[in-house]
Amino acid sequence: MQSRYSRALAAEFVGTFLLVFLAVGTAVFGIAAVVGVDGKGPGSGVVGVALAFGLVLLGVAYAFGPVSGAHVNPAVTLAMLLGRRLPASEAIGYWVVQFLGAIAAGALLKLFVDSFGVTDYTGALGTNSYDNGAINMTGAFVLEAVLTAAFVLVILLVTERVAAPGFAGIAIGLTLTLVHLVGIPLTGTSVNPARSLGPALFEGGTAMSQVWLFILAPLAGSVVAVVIWMITRTTSEMPEGAVAGSERE
Repeated sequence: MQSRYSRALAAEFVGTFLLVFLAVGTAVFGIAAVVGVDGKGPGSGVVGVALAFGLVLLGVAYAFGPVSGAHVNPAVTLAMLLGRRLPASEAIGYWVVQFLGAIAAGALLKLFVDSFGVTDYTGALGTNSYDNGAINMTGAFVLEAVLTAAFVLVILLVTERVAAPGFAGIAIGLTLTLVHLVGIPLTGTSVNPARSLGPALFEGGTAMSQVWLFILAPLAGSVVAVVIWMITRTTSEMPEGAVAGSERE
């Protein structure tokens, strides 16, 4: 019989894969596309991509929350570890499968672009960047840290028992949408080291040379979020690892 932990790892792999393929794919396949029979309609745009991230996470949260907590993000797992809501032995496994899921999604996106005749409308497989004419390196680090801190803080607070945890997935999905609305025009928005590394591995070049920032800044933001949470938290929290508002089996 499959153990609870192995099911949790499978959920984190699949959930992260879906987040990266579907949400980053929304940008790659159509952020600047023209649609419709006359080829003049708008593509998904910044709002569409931001909504894609939020909607995918909303679905993943309710689908996999009872199994793994639906972290699908190494920064979230770090927060759960530091907040003593996930043991270190499990956090390591979560990190491994989250990165593997994102890499698998990046590989599939690359396959669509290189072999299936699909145009990459981001021009860089949906990767993140700085020194891009919109923001410099320091600004990108601060932005990603602040956006991640806001996102992770919401997760920590809304998954406490006294915060109507059954609705946590909605708050989390909407918050991810909001941080993407802010960040997409500047860095493409990471707030998730796995989301950044997966596509960057297959894009290479500038994306790979800059991906370090989109790994470190979200982790730094996660630490900030935990500090704020410890100051503002209630006294009753969800079980270990919980994100979506449902107890793991």
